[in-house]
Amino acid sequence: MGRAKGEAARTKSRPSSSSTAASLLPSGVTAVGFGGYVGSSPVNSSLASTPDAVPFTDIDGEVAQHLKRLSRKDPITKLKALTSLSQLIRQKEAKEIVTIIPQWAFEYKKLLMDYNREVRRATHETMTNLVSAVGRDLAPHLKPLIGPWWFSQFDSVSEVSQAAKRSFQAAFPAQERRVDALMLYSSEIFTYIEDNLKLTPQSLSDKATASDELEEMHQQVLSSSLLALAALLDVFLYSHSEKPGPENVTGELKHAVKARTIAVSSAEKLCSSHKYFQDFLKSQSPAIRSAAYSVVKSCIKNIPNAISEGDMKMLAGTILGSFQEKSPACHSSMWETVLLFSRTFPDSWTTVNVQKTVISRLWNFLKNGCFGSQKVSYPALVLFLEVVPSKSITGDKFFLDFFPSLWEGRHMSFSSNTDRHAFFLAVEECFIWAVRNASRYCVGAEAIYLFQHTLVDEVLLRFLWPEYLLAASSKNQDSAFSSSTLDQSKNGIQSNHKEPRESLNSKHSMDYEESLGKCIVKILSGIQRLDNNLFLVFSSKFQADILDIFHQTEYSSQNVQWVVKFILLLDKHAVRNGEIWPLLDLIGPTLQKSFPVIGTLDSPDAVTVIVTAVSVFGPRQITQQIMCIGLGAEEFLKSFIETIIPWSLKKFSPSTAARLDLLLALLDDECFSKQWDAVIRYLVLQEKVSFDPGTMDRNYISVLAILMEKVKERTKKSVHQSDQCEDWHHELLDLVAVYVVQAFPQFGDSDARFICAVLGGGTIDDKISFISRKTVTLIFEEVLRRLMTFMKDSTFAWVQDVCSLLFSGKKYSDWRLEPSNNLLEMAHFVLDILNGSLFCLNIIEAESELVQGILAAIFIIDWEFSCINVSEDKLNKEHIGETGSRLAFCEAVHAFRCKIRDQFLRGFGVNNRKSLGTTLVQSIKCITFVDNRFESDNFVSLCGQWTLDVFEIFCQDQVEEQQLLEQFLINNDLWPLWVIPDGTGARLRTDNVSLSLHVPNNTKFIALVDKLISEIGFDRVVAGLTSEASPSSTKDSLTDLGINKTHYSRPWLAAEILCTWKWLGGCVLDSFLPSFVSYMKNGDCGFSDSILNVLIDGALVHGSCSGLNLLKRASVDELEAVDEPFLRALLSVLSTFFQDNLWGNEKATSLFKLLVDKLYIGDNANLNCLKILPSIMNILVRPLSIGVEDQTNDLPDPYSESKLHNVTVDWLKRTVCFPSLSTWQSGEDMEDWLQLVISCFPVEVTEIMQEIKPARYVFPAERAVLYELFQKQRQGASAVLNKLPLVQKLLSELMVISVAYCWEDFDEDDWKFVLHRLRFWIEAAVVMMEEVVENVNNTLTNGSNDVNASLNEFESAVVISDPFPIELARNALVGFSLFCSLIGSQDKEHTGNLNHLGSEKWEIITDRIFEGILRLFFCTAASEAIANSCCHEASSIIASSRLGHRQFWESVASCVLQSSSHARDKAMKSIEIWGLSKGAISSLYALVFSCKPLPPLQYAAFVLLSTEPGAQLAFTCDTGKVSNDGTLNNEDSIETSSAENVHLREELSYKLEKLPPMVLEMDLVAHERVNLLVAWCLLLEHMTSLPSSSPARERIIQYVQESTSSVILDCLFQHIPLELYMGSSSRKKDAELPAAVSEAARRAIATSSVSYSVQFLWPVGPEKMASLAGAVFGLMLHHLPAYVRGWFSDIRDRSGSSAIEAFTKAWCSPTLISNELSQIKKSSFADENFSVSVSKSANEVVATYTKDETGMDLVIHLPPSYPLRAVDVDCTRSLGITEVKRRKWLMSLMSFVRNQNGALAEAIRIWKSNFDKEFEGVEECPICYSVIHTVNHSMPRLACKTCKHKFHSACLYKWFSTSHKSTCPLCQSPF
Repeated sequence: MGRAKGEAARTKSRPSSSSTAASLLPSGVTAVGFGGYVGSSPVNSSLASTPDAVPFTDIDGEVAQHLKRLSRKDPITKLKALTSLSQLIRQKEAKEIVTIIPQWAFEYKKLLMDYNREVRRATHETMTNLVSAVGRDLAPHLKPLIGPWWFSQFDSVSEVSQAAKRSFQAAFPAQERRVDALMLYSSEIFTYIEDNLKLTPQSLSDKATASDELEEMHQQVLSSSLLALAALLDVFLYSHSEKPGPENVTGELKHAVKARTIAVSSAEKLCSSHKYFQDFLKSQSPAIRSAAYSVVKSCIKNIPNAISEGDMKMLAGTILGSFQEKSPACHSSMWETVLLFSRTFPDSWTTVNVQKTVISRLWNFLKNGCFGSQKVSYPALVLFLEVVPSKSITGDKFFLDFFPSLWEGRHMSFSSNTDRHAFFLAVEECFIWAVRNASRYCVGAEAIYLFQHTLVDEVLLRFLWPEYLLAASSKNQDSAFSSSTLDQSKNGIQSNHKEPRESLNSKHSMDYEESLGKCIVKILSGIQRLDNNLFLVFSSKFQADILDIFHQTEYSSQNVQWVVKFILLLDKHAVRNGEIWPLLDLIGPTLQKSFPVIGTLDSPDAVTVIVTAVSVFGPRQITQQIMCIGLGAEEFLKSFIETIIPWSLKKFSPSTAARLDLLLALLDDECFSKQWDAVIRYLVLQEKVSFDPGTMDRNYISVLAILMEKVKERTKKSVHQSDQCEDWHHELLDLVAVYVVQAFPQFGDSDARFICAVLGGGTIDDKISFISRKTVTLIFEEVLRRLMTFMKDSTFAWVQDVCSLLFSGKKYSDWRLEPSNNLLEMAHFVLDILNGSLFCLNIIEAESELVQGILAAIFIIDWEFSCINVSEDKLNKEHIGETGSRLAFCEAVHAFRCKIRDQFLRGFGVNNRKSLGTTLVQSIKCITFVDNRFESDNFVSLCGQWTLDVFEIFCQDQVEEQQLLEQFLINNDLWPLWVIPDGTGARLRTDNVSLSLHVPNNTKFIALVDKLISEIGFDRVVAGLTSEASPSSTKDSLTDLGINKTHYSRPWLAAEILCTWKWLGGCVLDSFLPSFVSYMKNGDCGFSDSILNVLIDGALVHGSCSGLNLLKRASVDELEAVDEPFLRALLSVLSTFFQDNLWGNEKATSLFKLLVDKLYIGDNANLNCLKILPSIMNILVRPLSIGVEDQTNDLPDPYSESKLHNVTVDWLKRTVCFPSLSTWQSGEDMEDWLQLVISCFPVEVTEIMQEIKPARYVFPAERAVLYELFQKQRQGASAVLNKLPLVQKLLSELMVISVAYCWEDFDEDDWKFVLHRLRFWIEAAVVMMEEVVENVNNTLTNGSNDVNASLNEFESAVVISDPFPIELARNALVGFSLFCSLIGSQDKEHTGNLNHLGSEKWEIITDRIFEGILRLFFCTAASEAIANSCCHEASSIIASSRLGHRQFWESVASCVLQSSSHARDKAMKSIEIWGLSKGAISSLYALVFSCKPLPPLQYAAFVLLSTEPGAQLAFTCDTGKVSNDGTLNNEDSIETSSAENVHLREELSYKLEKLPPMVLEMDLVAHERVNLLVAWCLLLEHMTSLPSSSPARERIIQYVQESTSSVILDCLFQHIPLELYMGSSSRKKDAELPAAVSEAARRAIATSSVSYSVQFLWPVGPEKMASLAGAVFGLMLHHLPAYVRGWFSDIRDRSGSSAIEAFTKAWCSPTLISNELSQIKKSSFADENFSVSVSKSANEVVATYTKDETGMDLVIHLPPSYPLRAVDVDCTRSLGITEVKRRKWLMSLMSFVRNQNGALAEAIRIWKSNFDKEFEGVEECPICYSVIHTVNHSMPRLACKTCKHKFHSACLYKWFSTSHKSTCPLCQSPF
């Protein structure tokens, strides 16, 4: 009834009998009562139909409505009505509720029969609310309610029965009140139950109910009614019968007597009418059968006298034969009924055929495991045996059938521990009961014993015992016991039930074995107490089985484990209970007979049997049983020494360990010391009087090792370990230990085992040692000696040197370390000792040198292992052979060191830990300076990892770390080279005369320090910062709390690293400076000042020129060219700190003042300071000038007294005093002063040389003196050409700064001088570069066929022997750029200047200069193009040669971008005339796709290729001539493809048409991928330059569609981060996407150019590639919308396409839509027949076309993600147009706008032209039904000679291709 199927589920929560119901009564109340009952009740159909319905006139309307709803069939409606009714009842007064009780009672009885359990539960909850509300007013209405109410408490659903119980208890809170209510209305309850038992499924309901529901409802009614009846009889009758007689009668009320009378009469009536419920006992429903058993049991218990003899006979067959019941739900009540019936009517057994009715059914019941009711049925078996009449069965036959049947059902109990426990308990109880009650079935003692012996023999020995042997034996089941045992088991009971081997094996779990063994022990205990002779039967069998196994030597070692297990079971279940029979009658006699046999066997398992027995019964007791002696100490000790010791300590064999276990087990507390002394002396001395190592039997070392290991394990289990160690100590153990560790060769593996066993210390808690401390020290000294010998034998020089370093000056330094052929064996021996006794070192921690030496040796050998692995590829074969033999041991040491890292070293003593850490870091330092064979970065990384490990292991806090760093960085003869620490400061090293010898090793150590900085930080390694309160500082040293945070500051180390500049695997720029800057951002000015002072002092001492270009501020990368270490380091720090704004004007001013003060020594200049000052001023002048630019000349000059102004003027005046450069000779200091002046007037070059301007503001006085200097040098310039190159360089630099700062003072002669000089220097560079190109070209044309030889020739061809022309040209280019910028700005800003610079005045000379610059540009481009035609490596050589003159080529590129198209055209023509292997365009392509890009050059090449005049030659070459109307002249030919009319240059087409293989798998910044995107940029730029409607543009578009791969778009979106759009809304904020990507896409669409993204592409990086990809995608959307849309529609990845659409919609579509609508609005294609209107808000275009009396309106709607989604076209109005034509025109417009690769306005224009042509009578193409082709916009011109219809050539070509024939589509005649 709405519950889970299955009878178990239906009866789970209800009482199965009246006794169970009574047990549910609350504690503390009398037996009369029932308050704990649960269940549900059906309604009586008669009650449901006979009473008249109560009128609703007096009931509240809302309540009445809910009551009516209770009659509905739908359970949901009923539930809602009950819920509402409960709420109303809680809200209303009691007097209002009383009026609804009659109607509620009527509905209540019906609701109890509802099929839905929730309805029944809700009914009782409503009843609870009702009775709580009305209280006593319920009494008048109780009569019709009490029967259903009681019945409902036995509902099979627990929730329903509990709800019924709660409602009844709410009405009658007191127990007595509930009983009184039942008694008062007992007649009504019995009547209700009687009526229910008469119901049929058909009479339950008057509504159309499903038959299965009716049947289930009927079963529910019957089972609940029967349970209610049984419980009611128990309440009325059984509890009354248990009370005392007289008091019971006198104290009772009349209604109680009446109720019992009614109960008896009603029960007799029901029993009679239902034939004692026989039909219910045979019901198909388990619930009904179970309830029927409960009712029958209640009748037997309460009214036995009412059962006649005839009734008894009728019941006997049914009850005694009930073992055929298979439902576990019925077995509880069934057993109670059977047992009660047998006790009450014992004679009933004589009325049935016992064998047929009872016994056979019982056997089947047992064989089937009680059909699943093990927990109920097995405990009832012994009770059943008690009630079975002895006369009704034959004893021996009954039990010999009973136990096999019971045993056969055991397999049903394997899955549950509870069931298995119940089974074996039943076996035990039944067996003991049968043995104990044998007299019931036998007469006479002999018969009784024979019966008992039969049971033991047939059940225990043939049945239980073989099963235990099988369960407890080893996995080899086939050989588990002897053949006799197997034969017995085969002939025994087990044959009655055959099981597969898999089943047997699966059930033999530990729990099964334990339960079976316990059962056997309990049985043995029981029969031993009953009759010892019976026990001896089993004892004999037990002894025979053991002896049989021991005699089978082949199997004895495998199959005695069951004996051990059984002895342990005896201990657990018998010995511990004080029983002595296991020793005296079973184990003792067995061991006495077995000991001689065990002595002859070499079986550990056999000995284990005795050991187990000793552990259970005690050493003396077992010895007494085995040796047949008394329990006295003397007899026991004598037997132990004379018999046990020789037997246990004989030669080493497989059973030695077990015999030693027995030996230790037999040690007695009273005799321990004598026993242990006897054992040791027997092993060590044998028959000798004193210890003689030379005569000791080595086999006994193995025995002794195992013995001491077992002693250690035994001691660990002791509570007082230290006392136990003292007990086990023996002086002979010390002697043996020293002898073993010093002996050579060793005894074998047992040597180390013995030493470890006696030393102890295997774990941190292992403090067990059996030898003296002196002996421990001697052992570890020998360990250290052998480790040192191993290290001295290393093939690595650093290992030997470190070994010498470690032990120099110590007491072990005088040891003689002689090499041995068995060195590795010795090493492994001592490592085994350390592995097993590491923590024993704590015992000798006072021997600090010894402990530290051992641990240091372990670390060094571990490092050697790392070196061998790192250096295998760098060592020669001989060296590898030498190290290979050591590798295994070193690897073992490495594993050992890893193990002890956390276990041991962290717990090391403080002093020893610090000392060992110092030793190890100094060893690492020594390694870097000794062995020069290791120059790899891997080796340095390895040393760094070693150092970090040492810091981590040996430093408890940051203070200790700093102290260890101090030891690591301490100076020595080799370190440092430049600066050495001096107290808290530093001083320069003056003895570094042999730098070349020490630099390699020094740089290796610097590389190591750099690794440390990168791992643990600049602040800890260099700045030396520590936390103010370290975790352990309060623990180790109170003085550490006061340590200054910068106490360990190391400015000298920073200066040393900066001076070193480069080291193995790194340099200052890559790692150290970034770390320094990062530290400085957190603020530590004092530290940086200390470093600066050191560097300045060093630079002044070593005074040297920098050699830098002082015209502009040198980048940090360019500082690498400075040779002098201190100056280079100083400049790098200054440049970095000022560039990153770490220092500002204030710092620059203080430095400036410091240097100026050092410039003069008295009246003379400090030459060293003068040499370094220009390069420093080049950096300082900008921060010094901050704020000066804001001043104007109109105001008083507040800076006239400024230090920079005054000093600069002073320097200028001093320089003016020098003679002209024409008279300068080398060696004079004029160069230094001029360099100083030039450094004070730098020029500023913006990114990629776009603009050059003065870098600072100068005062008029400075400008005047500077111009004076320029004038002086100009006047003497006629002789400069014959002077030194350095003079020309100085003059060029002076001219540049003069143009930059004094150009307003120049006259025409000045400008002529400047321009002619600039041209002269540039032309000189041109001549040199043209010579280089000639050499490269000659190498290609006349070179060798050998590639390597050609590469060498290319390298020679590009070598520039004299760099001065390049440097002069570089300065000239800077000056010319300044001049060009002045010409451009002078007209706007200086119109009033008398020296007006008119561009026409200097046009001729500027063009000549530009031509020269362009020739330089094309020279390098042509060189790379020519070399590239040879091979990629040759091209790389050319490209690499430019990197050495980066500034020069950047200046060239900047000037190229400023050149005019006229100059470019002349330069390109001159290249073509030159006659090189490659022309101008090929040269530009080679440069733009260069393998080693120089960004300005590549961008300049890109600009020249994409603009005129180069663009005309850089792209297409048409095969046909183009007419004015845009169509091909050869119109009669069929166009195979429009793309064939376009031929791109090979350099471009190769990249566009043939994408690199696996392009999508390439790295995102791969060179080929970059070139692919640049090629597309060139094509898109060219397409942009073409008119929108030009035929050339259309052919380019057609080429893109047919010849290029759309994979390029997939490439683009590998760069654009689409993850932000995955699974989210389409609109994203700009902050969520990299701004460069979205901005590039918008800029490309708005400007129709990707030039901006290309300009900043190099050097290539992921972000720049993403920006370029965004720009290319935006421009492709703009110019190739249909092409992109076709690619987008083919995407199958839904998430990917959604993300692409979201990106386009957010960043591209808005601009594109706005542009399209604006172009349409501005278009001029409207006329009197055609008009267009635009709605920007709706993104719609309405095109209206009218002609004569026809017309139509077409609406074009642009989707939000246009152009990825096609535009929608709809016809909103048509006039005078047929539906066919309307649809054709609509499709025509849709085709035009969707296929247009260009502006939408152009598509509309073409569509309008198509309309016009059609109205003009031009015949449309019969294939596409359009006059103008929708793609190439051509007219139908190819006519069929037969039908005369004209076709588009493209349509006809497609028709021929798809139909595979060349016939006319209309007339099918040959075309």
